[in-house]
Amino acid sequence: MSSCYGGNVIAPRLDTIDLRLLRVFAAVVEARGFTGAQTALNIGASTISNQISTLETRLGVKLCQRGRAGFRLTEDGETIFAETQKLFGAIDGFNLRASSLRGLMQGSLAIGLLDNTISDPNAVLSDVLGHFARVMRDVQVSIEIRPPNELLRELNEGRIHVAVGSFPKILLGLTYVPLYEENHGFYCGVGHPLFAMPGQEITMDLIQRQRLISRGYWGARDIRHFQTARASATVNSMEAAARLILSGEYLGYLPDHYALPMLERGHIKPLLPQHLTYTAPFELAYGKSTRESKPAQVFVDLVLEAFKAPAEARRRPGQ
Repeated sequence: MSSCYGGNVIAPRLDTIDLRLLRVFAAVVEARGFTGAQTALNIGASTISNQISTLETRLGVKLCQRGRAGFRLTEDGETIFAETQKLFGAIDGFNLRASSLRGLMQGSLAIGLLDNTISDPNAVLSDVLGHFARVMRDVQVSIEIRPPNELLRELNEGRIHVAVGSFPKILLGLTYVPLYEENHGFYCGVGHPLFAMPGQEITMDLIQRQRLISRGYWGARDIRHFQTARASATVNSMEAAARLILSGEYLGYLPDHYALPMLERGHIKPLLPQHLTYTAPFELAYGKSTRESKPAQVFVDLVLEAFKAPAEARRRPGQ
């Protein structure tokens, strides 16, 4: 008899795999381990472990390493997780299409957003979400907060239906609709040598010699003004950038609406505002999975109406 993790094991047919076990596995991965998954699944760690072992036996592969060293997916586990996400997306799509045939508006809507946009008065998404909830009462809504490059990847893979953000890259096949603009300034925090220095004495040459922050998803864009090869710190969220600036050791960009409370409390100050400011265009992005989902179509229409965006979505050049 061959081992369940090797040998000439016949690959299981998809229709013989227990979807409940796959959902347990997905919950464990998303919670980064058995302990975190207990709350989401409302079952004990031993039960979760037994169910993962059963799934491994059914699939004939080792999905994860667990123990004192912590939880880690194997290479096969990463593949199965990716395929599981595609499978659940397909099931959700089937449910949406089936319910629409019955004249019902059920299913799910997965939305992707950037972090720390809630303080921007131009980002009226709360009103849109409220309107959507009133019109689509039986639709399950989920919101993912991710960096822009991850939002586009998940959108392209069909894991989310729509995304709102400022996107540094262009992915072919996605539709982009301009919504509003977000202004950014360049800041330093209390304790930094430049904080107490008069504005007229601060030069670009002086800034170039400081520790600079770059946002990973923008590549070299954040430091292109400074003629330096690399930044001293890389972040993937606004809060991470703000914490480094508030440390008094780093300089970096922040959206003006996000920086305003810290500015009013005297914790940060802008540097060379006449030169080191820029405007980030925010867009609604969606792809094929959106056009196949009635709830997603309704959400897109509500966003376009709220932001007074053009009825016909534009595509970026090259698409």
